[in-house]
Amino acid sequence: MKSAIILFPGTNREQDMRAALRQSSGVDPYLIFHRETAVPEVDLIVIPGGFAHGDYLRCGAMAARSPVMRDVVAKAKRGVPVLGVCNAFQVLTETGLLPGALMRNADLKFVCRNVDLRVETSQSLFTSGLAEGQVMNVPVAHHDGNYFADGATLDRLEGEGRVAFRYCAPDGAVDGRGNPNGSARNIAGIFNETKNVLGMMPHPEDSVEPIQGGTDGRGLFDGIVRALS
Repeated sequence: MKSAIILFPGTNREQDMRAALRQSSGVDPYLIFHRETAVPEVDLIVIPGGFAHGDYLRCGAMAARSPVMRDVVAKAKRGVPVLGVCNAFQVLTETGLLPGALMRNADLKFVCRNVDLRVETSQSLFTSGLAEGQVMNVPVAHHDGNYFADGATLDRLEGEGRVAFRYCAPDGAVDGRGNPNGSARNIAGIFNETKNVLGMMPHPEDSVEPIQGGTDGRGLFDGIVRALS
């Protein structure tokens, strides 16, 4: 499986993502700087976390208008899988590839800790290596991770099976105990209409090796590789 990782000034999780993809696929991803105008023909495009352009204007707003994103959007609309994590979830909403917006955390504080996620569906190339209802423990590190959309959009996401992950308690219960940022309906990740684009706030790439404190994220990457190989 060939993949490409998009880099912006302020990206800081590209090496974590690179290591996770290389571990699961055995192939080193391309690293593509934001000023490039085209992405190589690959099986998967990944936008990693960080603080694109310092997030000085609005998280993801400047990155969404970088030259390379025109090709990323075009390829996504043609069906190329795109995974966006943390800051990249913000970028994907700013491009319009995903609905809604990421606002400041409800308590207005940066949160950096492990959280529990419930897998809401295994019916996608991204989650095919996971079981519906499975609880994953992975890190979050964000200040603007509070997912918001209007009621009609939230209902549509629910009805179309486009909620990928929810924050939950360790036993899988979806309630306020597990929500680190105030996200609507505990949403931690969503798909586009055709499920070839996934945006998620937590960092599965930082839970693939025992030295990181856990390996719950490994199944996501192994599943992606199997689905695209």
